[in-house]
Amino acid sequence: MGQSRMTKRIAFQGEPGAYSHQACRETYPEMEALPCRTFEDAIEAVRSGEAELAMLPVENSTFGRVADIHHLLPESGLHIIDEAFVRVHINLLALPGVTLDQVKQAMSHTMLLGQCREFLAANGITRITGADTAGSALHVAGAGNPELGALASELAGEIYGLDVLARHIEDEGNNTTRFLVMSREPNYEPRGDDGMMTTFVFQVRNIPAALYKAMGGFATNGVNMTKLESYMVGGSFSATQFYADIEGHPDDPAVRRALEELDYFTSDITMLGVYPADPKRH
Repeated sequence: MGQSRMTKRIAFQGEPGAYSHQACRETYPEMEALPCRTFEDAIEAVRSGEAELAMLPVENSTFGRVADIHHLLPESGLHIIDEAFVRVHINLLALPGVTLDQVKQAMSHTMLLGQCREFLAANGITRITGADTAGSALHVAGAGNPELGALASELAGEIYGLDVLARHIEDEGNNTTRFLVMSREPNYEPRGDDGMMTTFVFQVRNIPAALYKAMGGFATNGVNMTKLESYMVGGSFSATQFYADIEGHPDDPAVRRALEELDYFTSDITMLGVYPADPKRH
């Protein structure tokens, strides 16, 4: 009984109603979403067996990559088995019965407040920074102040009993967050109808033009690299690690040749996952 319950859990960082919670519900509706205080807690929930999967945001189309997540993935001991692109719709939530003209202040995470400048200015609503989106909705629900609203997901409004006064008020019409689904065990089986993705991290050898030469194998073999990011390792300015996403499966002949060439010019390669591309990627 306990084991069957465990295998139905997917961990996420944040309060119930967070956009990561929305990603869990949209992608794995059959699983129980497990809220965790930090990304590390969500990872540990999977490592310990408390949850089967973790849903982790890695980048947003408006604000770029999620801080710290690239450091956590290689050290997590987990494997990427799926990705999910989730449209971030921002809504103004308030206490039941409150009307838009009553709301004078809106609380949310600073990033969401910055994404709704036009709507807030047009309605004379001032911004109040909250710890996060769902937490702001929870605060509004408990404060009992009709002049205070929250910017959050409709799911947060549903959970905390708030009315949606205005839907989809974000300034940018294509705000999307990419999530990676992490598991204790890898799954290299080709699957999905939109091709496969491979993610890995590597460090280049300390020789001239090593990165340029390492990347040459992907170009000459026609392998599309959709992401390449660098970050320091251990606080050293001379030790740089690279995070990469490529289209294709390691068993594809072109990908295999490119990875073999990469291996020659690198001191370390760690495979993080092989997984089906989300249809929304294209």
